[in-house]
Amino acid sequence: MVNTETAAARDIKPLQAADASGLCPLSKEAGWNQVAGDWRLMLTLGQGVGSQAADGRWIGSALTLPLGSTLAWISMVLVTKSARGKGLGTELLSRCLTLAQASGRLAGLDATEFGRPIYLPLGFVDVFTLARWHCQAPPRAAVEPPPGVVVRATAPEDLAEIMAYDRSRSGFARDAILVDLASRSAGFAHLARRRSGDLAGFVFGRDGDRSWHLGPVVAEDEATALALLSAAAAALAKPLIVDVPDRHRHLKAWLAAAGASAPRRFTRMVRGNSDQVEDAQRVFALAGPELG
Repeated sequence: MVNTETAAARDIKPLQAADASGLCPLSKEAGWNQVAGDWRLMLTLGQGVGSQAADGRWIGSALTLPLGSTLAWISMVLVTKSARGKGLGTELLSRCLTLAQASGRLAGLDATEFGRPIYLPLGFVDVFTLARWHCQAPPRAAVEPPPGVVVRATAPEDLAEIMAYDRSRSGFARDAILVDLASRSAGFAHLARRRSGDLAGFVFGRDGDRSWHLGPVVAEDEATALALLSAAAAALAKPLIVDVPDRHRHLKAWLAAAGASAPRRFTRMVRGNSDQVEDAQRVFALAGPELG
């Protein structure tokens, strides 16, 4: 008898935004946090490839998302349990790397501790390390911002300024992603301003399958970032996850004091010369491994 899932692995096809709901079981099986809106966003802005079983179920996926003219973000490399060990994941990843190369962009990704040894022989190099923090009961009181800085809820008219600020600090061109996140975090998104009126940071977030996700947090300094993160967490007051680069000690200390734990670790990697990619010193929490 022919193994239909092995046979289907030979039939790799482009993914469409309309496939979003059908792809959710892949991320759910893996214990990941994406919802259909995340899949739809990535497939609208980027490209994906996948494979289906004979019954139409998606059994594998991989996506590439442009984050400007120099970087293509690789994510959602997933294979359902029954189809693993047959080379499908490797082939899907290879297709996305080819798409990134054809676009003239470097490929970047956030690798788990299990994925990093796979990516190193493919020419990926480390940029920085980070951890995913899970906080079941965020503090209900926000941390005071540093002197001369005011934190307040965002308003729709702030979005254009936030997008320009993000481009200059994150190194990414992700306006459409920020528009989506702004709409999904309207109840808890915040920004920071100096007395001069200059923007000093912002925090967005989104809903997820298992938990709310806070990020990105982009700010001028860690004290402002902590004020933003804590203000959003207090407004949300629900279990949440935050992806924090290891270099930000004060954010990690605040999360630990709130009872958060960090069971998962990632390494941000790029394929090629890492000097061509920002190390994002002013990014204090990430939009997520799938969004950069």
